[in-house]
Order: sequence, then C-alpha cells, then structure tokens
Amino acid sequence: MRLRDPICAIATPPGKGAIGVVRLSGEGALEVAAKVWRGKDPRRLKGGRFTLGEVVDPGTGEVLDQALLLVFRAPRSYTGEDALEFHTHGSPAVLRRVLEALYRAGARPAGPGEFTLRAYLNGKLDLAQAEAVLALVEAEGDLARRQALRALEGAFSRRIEALENRLLDLLAHIQALLDYPEEGVEPLEAERTIREVSAEVEGLLAQARASRLAQKGARLALIGAPNAGKSSLLNALLGYERALVSPIPGTTRDYLEAPLELFGVPLVAVDTAGVRDTEDPLERAGVERALRIAEEADLILYVVDRSAPKPAPPPLPWGRTLKVATKADLPPLWEDPGFLPVSSRTGEGMDRLKEAIHWALLGEGGGEFLLTERQVEALHRVRERLLEALSLPQDLMGLALQEALEALSALRGRGEVAEAVVARVFQNFCVGK
Repeated sequence: MRLRDPICAIATPPGKGAIGVVRLSGEGALEVAAKVWRGKDPRRLKGGRFTLGEVVDPGTGEVLDQALLLVFRAPRSYTGEDALEFHTHGSPAVLRRVLEALYRAGARPAGPGEFTLRAYLNGKLDLAQAEAVLALVEAEGDLARRQALRALEGAFSRRIEALENRLLDLLAHIQALLDYPEEGVEPLEAERTIREVSAEVEGLLAQARASRLAQKGARLALIGAPNAGKSSLLNALLGYERALVSPIPGTTRDYLEAPLELFGVPLVAVDTAGVRDTEDPLERAGVERALRIAEEADLILYVVDRSAPKPAPPPLPWGRTLKVATKADLPPLWEDPGFLPVSSRTGEGMDRLKEAIHWALLGEGGGEFLLTERQVEALHRVRERLLEALSLPQDLMGLALQEALEALSALRGRGEVAEAVVARVFQNFCVGK
C-alpha cells in the first residue's frame, strides 16, 4: 500500500444527512483540492480555517455543491500530513460526485483505517491510541466511551511506558552485572522490581472482563418461579412497561429481551418463563429454554417472591447469580440476608440492586482502561516472561526480561512490530477513519 499519495473517503455515516464530510490527506493533497475547488486557493490558506466556495468537476467545471473547506497543514493534522475536509450537503449523490471529482483530480480511495494508520506511522498516535480510536467510534455505552477516551488521551500508553522504563533499568543493571560484577543490582531488589511490575500487569489483566463487557455489553437473565415478579422487575429496571404483567402464574411462556443501560454499560435484560416442574410440554420447553439462557448469561437475577412460600432453587451457576427477593412492600413469609429485597411497585431497593448488578459485572471502579484482545494477549505474554524471570538466577534473567519488554513495547507499537499485527489492528476500521 502506498502511504504518502493523496487519499480520500467519505467520513460521515451512509445515508442522508444535513452535512456530509469528505476527507483528503497526503502529499499533494492541497494541489488535488485546488483542482476541484472554486474559491480561495487551498494552497494559500492557513491551517485550521474554513472557507466558503464550490466543489466542481475538474474535467467539465460543473458545480457539484456549495461547501465549506477546512485545511489542516502538516504536521498539525490528524494524519500528520497536509489534509482537508469538504463539508458538503449530506446527500449521497453529492458525496459520491465529490469523491469522483477527487479521483479525477489525482486522489485514490482510502482503505479501511488508512487515515488512522497514517497517523500511527507519522507518530501522531501510538498503536494503543489507534485501537482506542476504533473503540471510541464503536462505543455503545458511556463507560466504553470513557475508557476509550482515556486510552486515546494516552493514559494507558503512559502506564505501559512506565513499566517499560522499570524493566529497561533493571535489564541495564543485570547487563552491568555480567560485564562488571561489582556494579550489578542486588538480587532482592531485582526480584522486588519484577514482582511489582508483575502486580501492575495483573491489575491491568483483571480489567479485561470489565473492558469486554463495557465494549460489547452484557446479557442479564431474570430467572425464577412463575409469578415471582420477574416481568414487573424487568419493567422497573427499564423504567417503562415492556413485559406483560399478570397475577396468573405462567403468563410468560417464552423469553422476552429488552435493552437498557446501567452505569454506562449496555445490557440486554431477558425475562424468561417461570421455572417449575410441569407436565405441560409447552411450559416445559419454556423452562428448559430459561435455564439455557441462564447458563449463557453474563449475570443472572434469581427472582423469588418473599411474600409467598420460598421455592426450591433451580440448578443455576450461583457464582454469577444475584438473589433478589421481590414484593418487599408486602408482609414477608421468610427472611434471608443472602437476598436483596426490592419492590417493583414502590421502587424500594432498586438503586441497591442496580449497584449490585454493576459491581457483579464490572467490579470496583468498572475498569479504568479499554483493553483489546491483542492487548490482553500481549499482557499475558509479559506476565509469563516475568514469572519465568523470577525462576531464574540473576545472570540468566536477561533473556526473559528482554522478551517481556518486547511484549510491552508491542502494546504501544514501539520497536519491532510485525506488519501482521498492525494489519490486525486496522482491519476492522471503517473507510474514512
């Protein structure tokens, strides 16, 4: 792929809109823009300034649209190159003709993520920040947005850089031990440094599940006996009536899904059929499906009516199950401190339940950083090499520490990073970003 020639792409989503944006970047981008622009010469404009004019076909001179042109001068642009944005009306026909005009003027279509790839290659972003760009574009919940923004601002990269520096210092001292034994580091000091870096890595890995759920969302299954209050609880969590509520047991024969967001995390709550022994084949099929849904869910709410006799619990994965006692506004027939009492009618206990759901899914803090699969794999390699280093005498630690350091550096895209790794990072980007 040529990585300096001018590229262009539509940067706004498909479909009609008030405004559409076409991006252009690369060596010669200003000259390309001058061929399709009727107004102030883009080659003479200062960076960061808008100008009003018309986009024209460079072959026929036909006016394609009135537009605003925004110029970014290298290196003060997203890509680090001369770059421009044409802000046109958001008609697909207009945007298509503007692209065709730029092709005729000498630009080529950008590949997926090529603008961000150029930003990485030109030192405007490191690889972790580039991954954060994609995560920010794809964020569906507010927590994922916050995590991605922290990574884009460099918080994750700075944490990794600090660990790299500690290992570099240790590696230098160990090398000094080989060349000048009297200059080496104390064995206990070396072990302490490795254990402290390992603890930092473990702390980052502990956030992997929270990061995945923040980005991809979670499934929340409501399981319980008929008439336990599952549908009412679902409606209370949603804040509107989604499920049919009836005092007749067994109203819900199949499952019902509804999206919601709690503490910035996108969830899909699933109301299921009441779980009980039954001879009705249709109801039995609903019970079996409910238990399968529970098995596949990220978190289960086991819902029991505390104003009725306590039923025998169904077979559930209790390690990811919250026990909820509904109808807390009615006199209880039993008490159990392991259950959270709530009332879907009055709202009693609902805030505590939401906080418990948040804690069960994400743990304390909800995850400071976004972590991609690639980053989790690299951190696992770092941890393995550090554990290996601890098992070796000091004069043999060097190779394991060097490999740990290389894995850390790969997180930011520093040092030797295989082309396949870079391609993997950018393969899911949209064209125009």
